[in-house]
Amino acid sequence: MTDSDVMVIGGGTAGLAAATAARRAGLTAVLISDGDPGGDCTFTGCVPSKTLLHAAAFGLPFTNALARVRHTVARVAATEDDDALRRQGIEVVRGRARIVSHRMVSVDDRRMTARRIVLATGARPDVPAVPGLDRVPLLTTETVFELTEAPRSLVVLGGGAVGCELAQAFAQLGVGVTVIEAELPALDPEASAVLAEALADDGVRLRLGTRVQSARMEGEQVLLELDDGGMVRADRLLVATGRRPDTHELGLDAVGIRTDAQGFVAVDRHMSTSVDGIFAAGDVTGLFPHTHGAYAMGRIAVTAGLRRMRRPAFDPGSIPTVVFTDPEIAVVGATEHDLAGTSARVAWLPMTEADRAITAADPRGFVKLLAGPRRLLGHAGGGRVLGATIVAERAGEMIHEPALAMATGMFTGRLAQAVHAYPSWSLAIQQTAAQFVGGHGGRTARPAGPART
Repeated sequence: MTDSDVMVIGGGTAGLAAATAARRAGLTAVLISDGDPGGDCTFTGCVPSKTLLHAAAFGLPFTNALARVRHTVARVAATEDDDALRRQGIEVVRGRARIVSHRMVSVDDRRMTARRIVLATGARPDVPAVPGLDRVPLLTTETVFELTEAPRSLVVLGGGAVGCELAQAFAQLGVGVTVIEAELPALDPEASAVLAEALADDGVRLRLGTRVQSARMEGEQVLLELDDGGMVRADRLLVATGRRPDTHELGLDAVGIRTDAQGFVAVDRHMSTSVDGIFAAGDVTGLFPHTHGAYAMGRIAVTAGLRRMRRPAFDPGSIPTVVFTDPEIAVVGATEHDLAGTSARVAWLPMTEADRAITAADPRGFVKLLAGPRRLLGHAGGGRVLGATIVAERAGEMIHEPALAMATGMFTGRLAQAVHAYPSWSLAIQQTAAQFVGGHGGRTARPAGPART
């Protein structure tokens, strides 16, 4: 006898997806969480950051923008709190879980059993081992939204997606912002260049290709010494240098659950760990550190165990990622750099030739599609989509067409055949895809290699 069919440890996106998938399959589900359900995405990630970006872009004062953040977080959290989950038939247990065996978990003094266990404990901000940084008051994504007043200056350590998004938002809110990073997040150099220019236009100072050697307080300011000999001072420091898996006291070693060199839980494509009956999903796996990936993994961690044939599997290759700056940067699949020297072809369209961008008075960016030969058919019908990089005001919406093309294996030419509304942002996808099957506006697809315009 067991207490439940599925026991989920962690109340973030992956955990909520797993518990919900279990109930939809007619299974009993228990969700164990040491914090409010919703996790990072709801309280310190996607929901507050995108709200702040929107508020900043519309020119709200800092205090009003943070008030909107808190209101939005509360509204979203109310849809996934303990009561909402219990109405779905999910039992919620508060506390820190520890794995006892492949079917048993302890929470405080209580022991609970389940036929399957899903680890979805997520990840936490990773603070780098910079000399002196442990003696400096710093902000992370878990604390930055607790600010009540705007600092005069802010240095952001880390120029990944989160660092760039928050840097732009704070700059638009009137804060003097400096970003320190080896390189910007976009994998395509052309996309990085557009992003760097956009950040600079908003007043963000970029210190790229350099690292922090030491940190200390000088008066009421943070002083960072860089390896290029420079120094940066600011009222506040935001560390956004990545995340580490949250597996503290979870008991992985005791039951033989394997982890990688960074401590992330190792799983196969069906989200199974090295221990039979225990699965893992979301940021704790390190596979795809984005909410929509965590949601997909959470569902697969439950549903894959219910089938013997055609088991669902997680494939990050056709899942898009988006940097929600202005303009947005969206990427799916391979980049041109990845495919240089292969038989792949690339089509490129600047947004200066996209009528919707012109009507919006924002022609920054481009659409880039990559396609390769199909088995036996070669490049007929444009071949198959291998990747896409889009930089545009609505890139996060536009990326889903090439993502769908990759997920379904459709001919690239189908993107050109589909009639798109005029003048829509996605019309640029059709015009770019047309370059693989005849051309558009004097442009035709070329071999993948060094970027050319």
